[in-house]
Amino acid sequence: MLIDMKSLIHDLSTQLTGEVLVSEKARDFFSTDGSIFKVNPKVIIYPRNENDVVSAVKYLSWANQEGNKISITARGKGTDQSGGALGNGAIMVFPSHMKLFKDISANTVTVQPGMIYSTLQGILQSHWRFLPPYPASMDYCTVGGAVANNSSGEKTIKYGSTRDWVKSLRVVLSNGDIIVTERINKKELKKKKRQSDFEGHLYREVDDILTQKKDLINKSKLSVSKNSSGYDLWDVKRSDGSFDLSQLIIGSQGTLGIVTEITFYTAPYNPKTNLTVAYFDDIEKSEEAVKKILPLNPSAVELVDYNTLDFLRLNKPEMLRGFDLNNLPRVIILIEFDDIKTKDRVKKTKQAGKILSQYTDNFRVADSHAEQSELWKIRRGAAAIIWTQSGPKKALPIIEDGVVPVANLTEYLNSAYKIFKKYDVKIATWGHAGNANMHMQPFLDLGNMRDRSKIFEIADDYYKMIIRLKGSITGEHNDGIMRGPYLRGLFGSKVYEIFEEIKDLFDPLKILNPGVKMDVSKEDAMIKMRREYSMDQLFEHIPGTYNQ
Repeated sequence: MLIDMKSLIHDLSTQLTGEVLVSEKARDFFSTDGSIFKVNPKVIIYPRNENDVVSAVKYLSWANQEGNKISITARGKGTDQSGGALGNGAIMVFPSHMKLFKDISANTVTVQPGMIYSTLQGILQSHWRFLPPYPASMDYCTVGGAVANNSSGEKTIKYGSTRDWVKSLRVVLSNGDIIVTERINKKELKKKKRQSDFEGHLYREVDDILTQKKDLINKSKLSVSKNSSGYDLWDVKRSDGSFDLSQLIIGSQGTLGIVTEITFYTAPYNPKTNLTVAYFDDIEKSEEAVKKILPLNPSAVELVDYNTLDFLRLNKPEMLRGFDLNNLPRVIILIEFDDIKTKDRVKKTKQAGKILSQYTDNFRVADSHAEQSELWKIRRGAAAIIWTQSGPKKALPIIEDGVVPVANLTEYLNSAYKIFKKYDVKIATWGHAGNANMHMQPFLDLGNMRDRSKIFEIADDYYKMIIRLKGSITGEHNDGIMRGPYLRGLFGSKVYEIFEEIKDLFDPLKILNPGVKMDVSKEDAMIKMRREYSMDQLFEHIPGTYNQ
């Protein structure tokens, strides 16, 4: 039975306590995220609670079985740079209502997915705790989005990615069932597999896939320190027999289920850190220094290259106070230690200085908090300044999250520079040197046909290079629409088929964020490219604003 839009809206509005909008203004607002794509949704849903999520999923699942193609895309604040928050069906927006702080214990915290990351971080720090894998966009993004993308940031070199800090999830499955995922032991797994419901089916089938294809899965694991590409097949079942479906949900970009509650582990918070800044005119020397410093277990090893420094020199020179603007270094490396004990921080800082002195005579320790803040502004503020660049050419997130083994960092950077020179584009480059995870954004005009034609040519060359260097196409921002076409090339056809099995298992009707991550072609992505780039979607989106 086909349902017209008027009936669809009526049915949803009567079943949900949250708002349901179809105004052109609302649909246009949610047609973009932080990516270069534009996809117009049919309806916007603001769930007020978990029951709303369940009711909407059950109704839309039924509608799809009746022949109505209406997908469901969960969305936070729209900072996603891959197109993962876009869909042509129902957009389910969480930050307006489902943003509650639920519970806190000595080492865990439970929240709803719509909470802004920095809000949670502020609450935790008041309890002398923090969530280490915070991304640079923490002032804007939601914790649910961080889980969806397996986000990470400057502290990941020491503390790991989001998946390392999730204790449990509440998840609404594609049929509307609610499950709680967490690490369970062998006995508990056997009990789950005996269940006759959808949850039991998932546990049985996932365990069978992982068992039957164990050798192939193990061989396909990428040799990088962080990865958000594909579905994480490698840490669901461990050698001790323990099992955690959360590892599939985290980083799945809403394609396997919709998260309604998250319990994170937290770490002790220490506001006192030691920061060293080093300047290099040789990328290879910076790589050698980084490799020798990593065993000291720094909390951050960040990089800003000449391209970004030169951009700041031309557009925001006040951020480079203390620099010789006529003689900028090729690379800046920021090295931080956050050990609880002052003597440990001091000792490691001195050891790092001895290592640096072998490769450069231009480095210093930032003693005061004010000096540290000024240096971190160069790294953390670069992206924000670049995004606000005036004029038609914008720094576009098309190849901005590659990661390779640290030993290949120099070759990675030099190979990328050659690609940009080949296509005659200016770039901004910054990122996580300790993980060899770099953010590279070329300046292009989406309204210019010549520039538009370059986008996937640059992407083709770049992702081939990343794969050649044994890296991952995305360390923390996920696949989405942008990198979905390169997923098969990264893992190979046989592993990609396993990803397809997982997707079909969790979402047999293909209603959960289709066209994102899986089954994405380059042609599909090209059709969805927008004509101009902005970050307008970061502004507040409350229901009353868009019900006109």
